[in-house]
Amino acid sequence: MTGRRIWLLALVLALLLLACGPVDGSLFSFSETPTRPPAVARQVTAEIRRLPAATATSAPALPPSEGLAVLDAVDGARSSVYARFGGSVVHILVQKTGAGGTGEGTGSGWVWDQNGFLVTNNHVVEGADSVTVIFPDQTQYEATIVGTDADSDLAVIQVNAPVESLVPLELGDSEAVQVGQTAIAIGNPFGFDGTMTSGIVSAIGRVSRQSSGYSLPNLIQTDASINPGNSGGPLFDIHGRVIGVNTMIYSRTGEFSGIGFAVPVNLVRRVVPSLIADGGYRHPYLGMSGYSITPALREAVELGVDRGAVVGDVTEGSPADRAGLRGGTRNVVVEGYVDPVALGGDVIVAMDGQPIEGMDDLIAQLERYTVGDAVVLTVVRGDEWLELTVVLGERPATRERLFGSISP
Repeated sequence: MTGRRIWLLALVLALLLLACGPVDGSLFSFSETPTRPPAVARQVTAEIRRLPAATATSAPALPPSEGLAVLDAVDGARSSVYARFGGSVVHILVQKTGAGGTGEGTGSGWVWDQNGFLVTNNHVVEGADSVTVIFPDQTQYEATIVGTDADSDLAVIQVNAPVESLVPLELGDSEAVQVGQTAIAIGNPFGFDGTMTSGIVSAIGRVSRQSSGYSLPNLIQTDASINPGNSGGPLFDIHGRVIGVNTMIYSRTGEFSGIGFAVPVNLVRRVVPSLIADGGYRHPYLGMSGYSITPALREAVELGVDRGAVVGDVTEGSPADRAGLRGGTRNVVVEGYVDPVALGGDVIVAMDGQPIEGMDDLIAQLERYTVGDAVVLTVVRGDEWLELTVVLGERPATRERLFGSISP
């Protein structure tokens, strides 16, 4: 046996022993009784022989054809949404006169019907001296403001455009929207016409506190990029159905940070016809403010329940007042609350038999009703459980916020 063969044999034996582990406490000690069966040794040897085929320079394996087909289908669906419905999304230019002179604003909108009605945000056209609508084919029309509603941040404008340019968008169902599903926004961020971005629905049921003191409920949160100029544009699902109207972002820098919000389309369904017919929308109104139950609140006072909306204040003469709902009787400093909390009042735990988890839930459920509807509130008052029937009124223009509570 040549010296080269003896060296190769010694190398193979050493590699085998390294794979099998030390025997009798010495790395290179030999034993007549193997510590692993010969089959294992043969397997290790086979693996060693295959090592050169798996080097760092090897080309990565491509996804299976089935995976590529799925990706192609998703890409095709997104492209189809833009191709089929992008022509119904318009660019809105607004001229406004303020203390500093005349300025220009920009936003988005979309075709509601073939009568020339377009949907956008209230804040896009609020205080406008003139509104110009630019369609994707660059035709321009002067628009008239038909109706606005600040509390839902929705507005309707109208243009005298040819019927062939007015292709209404299909409305989806925001109650069926699920976290994780695809969300597609089309609009005009920073004035860039016909821009599409996509992401997912990040959360549902968000509530935004308004400057009026009321709250905008059931907002859809998305990570699809929304920037100035997207306001008023549609948020689509993967089928091209409108699930919301892009309205705002949450950011500490003023730029998109991955958190955008859209007004749910089911609220749009209720508000827009009223804006067209009457120029405004009558929101249902209870006339109370309160708090959600938190662990700190439970520790501060014995409430008798773990969930619900604690009634802090009842407006005199309001529907809640007429129904006998009771507010807090004493102010208590509670950890985590900026202002004292009004406690000792009723706790609303259900509305028409539907459980109420907290104030946000109460506000969200209330928006499903209309002015004049009678609702039954289940309340806990001390050790008693009561049912109070409230005939909903019309929300006043503004509502003062008391002790940091929120109002429906």
